[in-house]
Amino acid sequence: MVMDDDMGKIILNSGWLAARSTEVQHSGIQLTTTHPPTGIVPPWIKAVVPGTVLGTLLESNKIPDPFYGLENEVIIDIADSGRDYYTFWFFTTFEVKLSANQHLDLNFRAINYSAEVYLNGHKKILPKGMFRRHCLDVTNILNPSGQNLLAVLVHPPDHPGKIPCDGGQGGDHEIGKDVAAHYVEGWDWIAPIRDRNTGIWDEVSTYVTGPVKIVDPHLVSTFYDGYKRVYLHATTELKNKGTSVADCSLNIQVTLELENGICLVEHLQTQHVSIPAGDSTTFTFPPLFFYKPKLWWPNGMGKQSLYDVSITVDVKGHGESDSWSQLFGFRKIESYVDSATDGRLFKVNGRPIFIRGGNWILSDGLLRLSRKRYQTDIKFHADMNFNMIRCWGGGLAERPDFYHYCDIYGLLVWQEFWITGDVDGRGVPVSNPDGPLDHDLFLVCARDTIKLLRNHPSLALWVGGNEQVPPDDINNALKNGLKLHPYFQNVKETGKALQDLSLESEDPSQYLDGTRIYIQGSLWGGFANGKGGFTDGPYEIQYPESFFKDDFYKYGFNPELGSVGMPVAETIRATMPPDGWQIPLFKKLPNGYVEEVPNPIWEYHKYIPYSKPGKVHNQILLYGSPTDLDDFCLKAQLVNYIQYRALLEGWASHMWSKYTGVLVWKNQNPWTGLRGQFYDHLLDQTAGFYGSRCAAEPIHVQLNLATYFIEVVNTSSEELCNVAIEVSVWDLDGACPYFKVEENLRVPPQKTISIVEMKYPKCQNPKPVYFLLLKLYKMSDQGIISRNFYWLHLPGGDYKLLESYKQKRVPLRITSKTSIRGSTYELEMLVHNTSKKPNTKSLTYQNNFVARVGDEDHSMSSAEPVNTGGGEHEGSLFKRFFGHFSGENNSLKVAEVGGDGVGVAFFLRFSVHGVTTASTQTKEGKDTRILPVHYSDNYFSLVPGEVMPLKISFEVPPGVSARVTLKGWNHHHIRNIFQV
Repeated sequence: MVMDDDMGKIILNSGWLAARSTEVQHSGIQLTTTHPPTGIVPPWIKAVVPGTVLGTLLESNKIPDPFYGLENEVIIDIADSGRDYYTFWFFTTFEVKLSANQHLDLNFRAINYSAEVYLNGHKKILPKGMFRRHCLDVTNILNPSGQNLLAVLVHPPDHPGKIPCDGGQGGDHEIGKDVAAHYVEGWDWIAPIRDRNTGIWDEVSTYVTGPVKIVDPHLVSTFYDGYKRVYLHATTELKNKGTSVADCSLNIQVTLELENGICLVEHLQTQHVSIPAGDSTTFTFPPLFFYKPKLWWPNGMGKQSLYDVSITVDVKGHGESDSWSQLFGFRKIESYVDSATDGRLFKVNGRPIFIRGGNWILSDGLLRLSRKRYQTDIKFHADMNFNMIRCWGGGLAERPDFYHYCDIYGLLVWQEFWITGDVDGRGVPVSNPDGPLDHDLFLVCARDTIKLLRNHPSLALWVGGNEQVPPDDINNALKNGLKLHPYFQNVKETGKALQDLSLESEDPSQYLDGTRIYIQGSLWGGFANGKGGFTDGPYEIQYPESFFKDDFYKYGFNPELGSVGMPVAETIRATMPPDGWQIPLFKKLPNGYVEEVPNPIWEYHKYIPYSKPGKVHNQILLYGSPTDLDDFCLKAQLVNYIQYRALLEGWASHMWSKYTGVLVWKNQNPWTGLRGQFYDHLLDQTAGFYGSRCAAEPIHVQLNLATYFIEVVNTSSEELCNVAIEVSVWDLDGACPYFKVEENLRVPPQKTISIVEMKYPKCQNPKPVYFLLLKLYKMSDQGIISRNFYWLHLPGGDYKLLESYKQKRVPLRITSKTSIRGSTYELEMLVHNTSKKPNTKSLTYQNNFVARVGDEDHSMSSAEPVNTGGGEHEGSLFKRFFGHFSGENNSLKVAEVGGDGVGVAFFLRFSVHGVTTASTQTKEGKDTRILPVHYSDNYFSLVPGEVMPLKISFEVPPGVSARVTLKGWNHHHIRNIFQV
């Protein structure tokens, strides 16, 4: 049990037991009076709460791991077992004693799908619906001794459905009759979840208040005078649980944390209200005025400034009765269909934002959700320079913890309701178009979800469903409930010029939301063709240059564009038995294309191939035929990097002229899937993660793969002046046959401009395979704004020459400094390709990266540039780079990776592994990786003489020491670099 920051809240997340209902001989009344469970004694097992039945069974080793190999096929499906098999009792105890005029609520933030609650022999029914909160006032049924017995009987969804032999999108679609997640019947990216996520899947808590309780406050900000004058509006419901009139002092306080835990109180206001006994009232505070507040910006546009807004209520004769707090960001989101592109355009605080993000289902298919994992998930998205996440309609109404970290890291969120085309009117067989059976229940869940999430600045828009519109009555109710307050209506869509909102007019915080648009479906209103046609996708491998071509995608905003996502070999070995380590067979077809035939385990895990016979030749075979799993996965990472970098660069090449945004399908997998992911379910990144990170940086230099012109993308609101681009080509012998600098460049804000043609391929005797390095830098101090490294072949060629390049040993020097804070390790490293002294013409080889505003958490480096690369000067660079370290630090470490070849150190990848302190030996084949790890960059390459600064951070489990290893294309044996 955990105390929460809220007054009187205790989270009940430990000490739970569970048992199958058919194996329990006692009633709920008996379980909570005369016959409580005595511990982990059959049929009772340790329960996972929050969690699901399947998660509980897995935790107690009652089922095999459904995410490992083909083990999911061994677990009985609810369609075959019947609902009773997955109907479970959950039992716990909690202790509480109330004083006079105190009240206790028992809260379930979400249950799937319905439940009976027994407390000390008293029964209460929780109504159906996966996405609704349940609040029970249990004051009068608490045990006078303070020890309380709680039993919850949880029933699965009413219509769990059956899984067709060939799988299908959403199984037989029966789950759509309930207000529940659709993915649980399986999709083309996930196998069926056998219990359909039955369980107490979100937070359970007790909550003590005085006679008056604060219920669902709503915070809204309005801006005037170019965002200099701001008002905070706040409305809350107050519920008097007492037996007499409550004379209340209602306080609102706004604070801003400055530095080192010091907080500035911006506002403190007290209002008085009287509430009759047993009554509820809605109270709106007079608006609070702010002058030039710190604004909340999306990732890449500025800092995510957050104010702490707290509301307390004091009752005369009692004292403080309740309190509530919320981190709140001052920002305004506008959205309309752009006339130039017909794509939906978003503005934040008056500035257009070019959307680059991805689709999200949920963190884990067994709903093993935690703040820690959410933080990793969302930080990964910020690290990729993404600015939006779409919560797909077949998944979850995401939890407050998810939104908290989106607020922290600046990820805008597109939140859909629980409608999907395949389950709600389309699909094979054609599904029911009328949505769930109980439309009123859907709307209850929708309104409750809106109240739960509406105060988060990251929440950008509501959407009725995925590739489908909700039934008319639901759609109309959502439109009406989510109507915009006049202040938030956009002049480009209404055609009406709005004057400043009068403070005497209806307060926007009195709306259900009122601040964000509602779009009826993901293919409407400026998304895809805007009219509901299937015009998202495609979902398979593409030629990299295709993304840059004008005819690749017709519409302004693509909400789903998918591709490959093979993880590293270590993940395959960790999630599959040896039968799953077999690489695909490459079957040559009569038309000259190659078809990949994966092993049955890969097929079960929804592997998507690296070719599209008839459209795209196999992109892995461009590097030669893979010999084993390690070789296959390494070559797949090369393709992953190129594929996703090209996708995002191609979109940026047409910023505002053709496109307003793109969302990749998908960011990650909620299970051990083998497609569409930037990091796998074990939280190890693919190379596509770093290709995306490179391409989506706010200011970016790139090569247009269709025209071979070098372009600069400036998504910022500031003009770039006095910048230069260094262009260098490197061959496999380590020579630089082409070097050019374009100086005195100017790049307007919010523009992509074409600079110059990269002419090397047209020169005399170009090499069939070569490397291209682009650096955009400030001429004043050679500070690197953007660095981009390509490996390229001549038209019609391939990369097979790189196979022999594996044998070239390029020497490296790696210097590292470690900072340890508790269990968290932070490494700063300089990686130096020492195969050759740098070309004296180049001033940018040291890679002194310019930090972005608002990017302190994952910026590159602030090292000062120097103009030479060896001996004393190199030591001086190291001294300046590492000199700012403080705290508990290890000494400076230097590792030399030997080699006598001169050339590019190609496709280097660091990883972190754990070694138990008891033994330095690890079992053959055991996955020793420490995950997750946050890298400022990985899968990177260094030209001769180049130095790259890197940051690595991770947590080390107790009893384990960490070692950092290096692997690369021409360092293909894992090398232990440092023990930390």
